[in-house]
Amino acid sequence: MTDNGAVLPWLVIRQDEGGNRYRVGRYATRAEAERVAERLDTRGNQRLYVVEKVDRAAT
Repeated sequence: MTDNGAVLPWLVIRQDEGGNRYRVGRYATRAEAERVAERLDTRGNQRLYVVEKVDRAAT
C-alpha cells in the first residue's frame, strides 16, 4: 500500500548475475508491471526483470 492508500500488489524485480534481487517498482495491474519489465529488459533471452505478486499477508 502506498501513502495515498492505493493497493499496488505487482512488483517488478531485477535480479543480477550474482542472484541479488532489487525491487524496481510496484504496480496496480500485472499488465502494467509486465510492460515495465519488458521495456527494461534489454538482454534478450536472459531475463533480468521479473514480475511477482505481493502476498497481502506479508505486507
